[in-house]
Amino acid sequence: NATADKYPNQKYALIDSTTGVVRPNEVDVVFREQEVGALIGVIASGMAQSLNSSIVGAVAGMSIPPLWKFHIGYLFGIKYFEKATGKKIDLIWQYTGTFTDPQAGYKAGWNELEQGATVIYGLAGLTHVGMFNAVIDWNKQGRGKAFAIGQDASQEWYAPQYIPVSGSKRVDVGVYDVIKMIVENNWRPGILSLGVKEGGVGVWDLDGVRYFAEIAYETGKLKDLTPDQVVKIVNETRNKYIPQYVWDIVNNLKKLLEEGEIEFKTPSNESEYNAIISALLKGDLNAALSKGSV
Repeated sequence: NATADKYPNQKYALIDSTTGVVRPNEVDVVFREQEVGALIGVIASGMAQSLNSSIVGAVAGMSIPPLWKFHIGYLFGIKYFEKATGKKIDLIWQYTGTFTDPQAGYKAGWNELEQGATVIYGLAGLTHVGMFNAVIDWNKQGRGKAFAIGQDASQEWYAPQYIPVSGSKRVDVGVYDVIKMIVENNWRPGILSLGVKEGGVGVWDLDGVRYFAEIAYETGKLKDLTPDQVVKIVNETRNKYIPQYVWDIVNNLKKLLEEGEIEFKTPSNESEYNAIISALLKGDLNAALSKGSV
């Protein structure tokens, strides 16, 4: 905002943010986090059912608009699973107030495990690595079987026995799309919104799991396993704890999103966000949608 109007011939791109100002030399790349949250909500619910549980959790960072969208999507996916299967699933959602404190994530994760959550979604950056550690310790101490779910990058490599799936948020796709606009002389200013249809969000497949495991291996972060072993463990764990009927529900929801049959609301303020969450908790899935119905 301080410079873009001064240099009209310089093109600007913001990733994962918007200035709220429409300029001919600015493109703002945002992501439809509700869509990945919804797909993960279905998967988490199905995994919980495989563990004879009906409670899933999430350890989130700060209460800010992108996390509101994740919350709406995740809860929508849980309720979508409920509607498809008739099986009740409860959600424990916890804001930690930070994206940089693994200890806070560990505490929040442990707290949710003690409340009966068997699958916990990490939505807190470095903070939720602490949640991963809590899930690992919970399993190793024999307190029960529990899983964690990663987000943004494929995070399965961190502990593939306990993190069988991650949601994707493809910042690389956003950056690439902006560069492509420049190279092809096809500049389109304004908001560039990326969701499932555009490949901006989704669920990491095994190729993605391998890609990030290789990076972890090359940088010395993956110590006790090879990338091949990570992929093998993840594949086996998914096959065991994510039944085909769960993937069928995921693919049905994914198709609705890809074909534009449904679109999610983006809350403009906290009260609107709270109202959507309240309606979802009462089973009104359509309260989260700006287009279509389920």
